[in-house]
Amino acid sequence: MTDQGLLHLSSIRVDDPSHSKKRVLEQAAQLLSRGDNELGVGIFERLLERERLGSTGLGEGVALPHARMPGITESRASFLRLSEPVDFDSIDGQPVDLVYALLVPENATEEHLKLLAELARLFHDPALRKQLRHADAEQARGLLTHSTAHDAA
Repeated sequence: MTDQGLLHLSSIRVDDPSHSKKRVLEQAAQLLSRGDNELGVGIFERLLERERLGSTGLGEGVALPHARMPGITESRASFLRLSEPVDFDSIDGQPVDLVYALLVPENATEEHLKLLAELARLFHDPALRKQLRHADAEQARGLLTHSTAHDAA
């Protein structure tokens, strides 16, 4: 289960209009920067650098762009559901519409690997992917953090 502090509601965008892999990474960086435009540029460069090493497209319409970043003290995440799937050079050749971006402090190697493994397991669930494709931002956060707060009412 991912930590609720990792993914803020303000870091979730559903029906994002990004139309290319580069634009998706820019949007993810903007959300990860939490309003710090200078940091956002650095995050984008890190995400792009990581993507050049190999696609973070897992298959089944999911991508997990991720990077380690100097100058941040806590891990953070963003989630985008794209209006239209985009080519992400995924393992299965399928376009991506669910993007969970992860940023961790530069020295957090073990935490980084643990979070990536946990997220890969989470997104392996076809029922979760289906729910995320129909969820609003609050519901998506609940699904991604295993929170039941969105069920109360």
